[in-house]
Amino acid sequence: MSHIRADTELDPARPVPSARTRPAGLGAAEVAERVARGQVNDVPVRSSRSLGEIVRANVFTRFNAIIGVLWLIMLCVAPIQDSLFGFVILANTAIGIVQEWRAKQTLDSLAVIGEARPTVRRDGVATQVATHQIVLDDLIEIGPGDKIVVDGVCAEADGLEIDESLLTGEADPVVKRPGDQVMSGSFVVAGGGAFQATKVGREAYAARLAEEASRFTLVHSELRSGISTILKYVTWMMVPAAVGLVVTQLVVKNDDLKNAVARTVGGIVPMVPEGLVLLTSVAFAIGVIRLGRRQCLVQELPAIEGLARVDTVCLDKTGTLTEGGMDVTELRPLDGADETYIRKVLGALGESDPRPNASLQAIIDACPDSEEWRCVESLPFSSARKYSGAAFSEGDGETSTWLLGAPDVLLGADDPALAETERLNERGLRVLLLARAHRDLDDPEPARGARPTALVVLEQRLRPDASDTLRYFAEQNVRAKVLSGDNAVSVGAVAAKLGLEGTAVDARRLPADPPAMAEALDAGTVFGRVTPQQKRDMVDALQSRGRTVAMTGDGVNDVLALKSADIGVAMGSGSEATRAVAQIVLLDNSFASLPSVVAEGRRVIGNITRVATLFLVKTVYSVLLAVLVVCAGVEYPFLPRHLTLLSTLTIGVPAFFLALAPNTERARPHFVRRVMRYAVPGGAVAAVATFLTYLLARHHYSGPGALDAETSAATLTLFLVSMWVLAIIARPYTWWRVTLVASMGVAFLLVLAVPALQDFFALKLVGVTMPWTAAGLAAVASGALEYLWRWVGRRFPV
Repeated sequence: MSHIRADTELDPARPVPSARTRPAGLGAAEVAERVARGQVNDVPVRSSRSLGEIVRANVFTRFNAIIGVLWLIMLCVAPIQDSLFGFVILANTAIGIVQEWRAKQTLDSLAVIGEARPTVRRDGVATQVATHQIVLDDLIEIGPGDKIVVDGVCAEADGLEIDESLLTGEADPVVKRPGDQVMSGSFVVAGGGAFQATKVGREAYAARLAEEASRFTLVHSELRSGISTILKYVTWMMVPAAVGLVVTQLVVKNDDLKNAVARTVGGIVPMVPEGLVLLTSVAFAIGVIRLGRRQCLVQELPAIEGLARVDTVCLDKTGTLTEGGMDVTELRPLDGADETYIRKVLGALGESDPRPNASLQAIIDACPDSEEWRCVESLPFSSARKYSGAAFSEGDGETSTWLLGAPDVLLGADDPALAETERLNERGLRVLLLARAHRDLDDPEPARGARPTALVVLEQRLRPDASDTLRYFAEQNVRAKVLSGDNAVSVGAVAAKLGLEGTAVDARRLPADPPAMAEALDAGTVFGRVTPQQKRDMVDALQSRGRTVAMTGDGVNDVLALKSADIGVAMGSGSEATRAVAQIVLLDNSFASLPSVVAEGRRVIGNITRVATLFLVKTVYSVLLAVLVVCAGVEYPFLPRHLTLLSTLTIGVPAFFLALAPNTERARPHFVRRVMRYAVPGGAVAAVATFLTYLLARHHYSGPGALDAETSAATLTLFLVSMWVLAIIARPYTWWRVTLVASMGVAFLLVLAVPALQDFFALKLVGVTMPWTAAGLAAVASGALEYLWRWVGRRFPV
């Protein structure tokens, strides 16, 4: 079996080879020379940040700068107890660096597994190399599903069609011939060939657009953008409150300078929700590590969050619901055709394609090649075309042209063979039609007038885990849509076997108008004969109705839809193009991994929403206390050590456990509104109750040590109210949540009961009247909190 290919040599100094020879590519010495000159494809891997970038991102933050300056001041003017908050920041920063470094190692190790390895021809031998090992002038072989990794010029073409839509927006594949330019970031949809690298590294077209992935967009993270918005508002509130506090404590109150400075810093430090950003980063990082253990490569961190928000999952059948392999179960000759001759034709067709898809591979396994037949022209399979073809010299002087593809595309609507095809499709079998063509393959319509010769019946292997995964999505109220290029009836039968109910719809009958298409998509579940462009249009139509869409796939026909979807999920064994555009790659090719990714995202979002409320309640009551102190012209009630203790027991330690706890609650939108609608009333109640206790204590106590007693009473109220906030946030209760809240209360009692801890934290309740008054005000405030929490939930639903 041989192919006729039109090959041309790119270097004008070299002789042009004959049609039957191939360029040998660079030699070892030429490769070494280019490496020495730095002419290598040195585009950096985008999987993660470097260690230096991780350290800088965690150390040099706006809030670390504020806290750092205040810490240095406290080290100079106050006891070490009042500087504990600085050590907490150091510990937080170290934890953030360590966790992100662990996540980086996980990402990098998985990225190596899922890395594209182009085939390069050197010294006449085709070998796979890492993308960064390609050098200038390398000869790179390509086939269906391969991504063009560097810019170049086509050297060989065998029905080569390249999709450049991710770069140019042009939907139709471009036929490439020797001498034509190929651009990095595009991908092969049909045929094969080779190209010579003319621009590598940062000079390549896609690298100039976005370092590695052409025009790929980053996943939008509502969580991160929401936290950024909150921090912006916090900064605006902090500045005037802090200025007023400084003036009041240092100018209006003419007290001991060191004590005034300490209380000023004590008022400013808790305004900063420094642990919120840390816990968000840690939660994402631990999510990456957990998913990495399940062989899920998260190429963009916020994708964990994005998949948790998904309410519609679009599935490609082949490779997702079914395994890649197939088996030929039957050959059905038509019009008295000879089965032996049909097997020869099928064997020759299999041999004519150097990169067969799953269907053709099954035919190759069932029908061996005939040595006498020689391919003189070929038409590679295309997802848009739905068939392939080849012209043969049969060895006895006869020539013939054959097509192999979808019966409902190659046959007329009234052909009797379609009825037989329909019956087979209803059993979930895949059917291909072998037809003899009477037109040349380069004819605009080579299938017109083709004579049907045989039906090839293939059985698809269902994934054993697909049914459970689909059931999980149904239980989670996530709608599944099957978008397949196969026959709609066949796809519907496969989906029904997996428990996915719904009418199968032929996508060729869908309206082109986006609103009408969206309505049809809402009504249907299974869609067949979907073209690659149509898959993208269907994803766009679903998004136009407010759906958050995930797309899974493994073939080149899924690339456009993966790119348009909110979250693209590719199989590790899929084409390079699909892995390049997807945000999540399932390296073990297991569709059953998706629930783990969804669950991880829900854990991150649900838990960060909880702990964000804790942190922002503290920020709100800190700002309001500062405002009340400024308006009343009194000393600030707390030293930094008091608020460090309160923050640790009511926020820091509980938030760490709550942020990493299991959480299956479905992610909901409007993160900022959801957090602030509870944080503002909660912080306001805590501030008012604490300030009332402080004012009552100022009237109750007098003489030396009065300020310490007043501070202790106010601290008791604030702790009890903060504990009630924690108790609300920790719901619904489990044994470990109850234990967590109770242990924080016991720790505070130990501070009040142990003399050494009393002295260390300057906390000592004096008398009976004020401590009970403080507890009573805290009880009233807790009741108000409970009422407000319920009222806000009803009044401002999200």
